[in-house]
Amino acid sequence: MPGKVLYLVVCAAGPAAEVGRLVGLAQAAGWVVQIVATPSALDFIDVADLERRTGRPVRSRYRKPDEPKPPRADAIIVAPATYNTINKFALGIADTYALGVLAEAPGLGIPVVVLPFVNRALAARTAFRRSVEELRADGVRVLIGPGRFEPHEPSTGADNFDAYPWESALAELAAQLS
Repeated sequence: MPGKVLYLVVCAAGPAAEVGRLVGLAQAAGWVVQIVATPSALDFIDVADLERRTGRPVRSRYRKPDEPKPPRADAIIVAPATYNTINKFALGIADTYALGVLAEAPGLGIPVVVLPFVNRALAARTAFRRSVEELRADGVRVLIGPGRFEPHEPSTGADNFDAYPWESALAELAAQLS
């Protein structure tokens, strides 16, 4: 895996401020990291720090025709993945650059690991459960449930940022690629 490109798709959820932890873990494992942020996530992350750490621009919009093409992803981790992004990804909606990248990935055979950050009320919704099932049917690894990400009580998300299991996404990806 040395020199392979890992896209980290970051969504607008509290743990996003700490996505640098996952960047460091991925780089230590030999990945070249490309951050792809949803437009709303830009307010949650330190763009300049992430660009310094990765040596790459944070991408949040489609490139202009005269801009250089980014390297193709060899794998993708979506973390933290929001209720909105998970549902749109499952439906094939590509109304942002991040969702466009995700929409294509299963069809291109790119391994995708999704590490949600949702509360129990959202996770209990039929739409969400259906989205998780549909993504799994497409080969996407969604890490929710016992021993993975456990949804928190509504209005307690901030109390759960430190316990967000960044490492589990990279471990799942490594297991999938071995």
